[in-house]
Amino acid sequence: MRLARFAIPIVVVVLLVMYAGVGYLIAAGVTGAEREDLEDSLAAHGIAFEDVDFESRTGDVSLNGWYVAGQPSSPTIIFVHGIGSQRTGDLMTEFAATLYGEGFGFLMFDLRAHGLSEGDKTTGGYHERFDVLGAFDYLQTRGIAPGKIGVLGLSMGAGTSAMTAAEESAITALVLDSPYAVASELIAQETARKTPFPEWLVPMFIPMAKMWADLLYDIDVNAMAPEKVVSQLGYPIMVIYGTGDTRIPVDHGQRVFDAAPQGSVLWAVEGSDHLDAYIEHPDDYAERVIGYFRDRLGVN
Repeated sequence: MRLARFAIPIVVVVLLVMYAGVGYLIAAGVTGAEREDLEDSLAAHGIAFEDVDFESRTGDVSLNGWYVAGQPSSPTIIFVHGIGSQRTGDLMTEFAATLYGEGFGFLMFDLRAHGLSEGDKTTGGYHERFDVLGAFDYLQTRGIAPGKIGVLGLSMGAGTSAMTAAEESAITALVLDSPYAVASELIAQETARKTPFPEWLVPMFIPMAKMWADLLYDIDVNAMAPEKVVSQLGYPIMVIYGTGDTRIPVDHGQRVFDAAPQGSVLWAVEGSDHLDAYIEHPDDYAERVIGYFRDRLGVN
């Protein structure tokens, strides 16, 4: 009996330490940087550009990107890439060239801990929203009026862009390509992708992982909910997702659209996988997205 009295508390402590340890490893694993080299260049598309550096709105990291001025009084679009990608991923350099041909300016840049930007942690969009706000602030220093700035976000970048738009009322045009609805629903999947832990094991450790994410990295996972924040916007947005998406469950994109303001535009691309809408249907993509930005921001 005496042995049991000592053994039980020791076992409980060991289990708690193990639980906390696995939660920490999950939090650390999913926030690790995944740097990828740039895949393309604007020069390859015959576009002259400026290589620019600017700070996140919080001033904690320096971000690198390419700025291209559009025609006078025409809109400028901020591109926001997905996790593990960079500014040229998913053929967006090609699409930027199409935008430029229609008179638009644009800013393509690498989020923190991606591409050529500073930082060593990714946060699923929570702190990356300050990077997009930094891009917005930078465009204003270049003389671009707030009412002429739109945002195109892809995957994690779509979730990031939704949170950014909810925080910056001067943004009035938003396209979300393959967004997540609630980040916490994807933790198990992302953990399995970035750590040795199998997806089935992760759910029991998510509460502890969330706690570590908050304590160590100042990430409020519960606040990362594009499905909720788009409902706060005062203008129609555009949502794109593929009905064959194998990375983010299809219902996420639909839920974001369902929560969006009245008049929002949906393009559910039949059979298309994650972020393949432009790759598979470049002309249709360009027509729809440019049409939305024209309606919201105008092109002179």
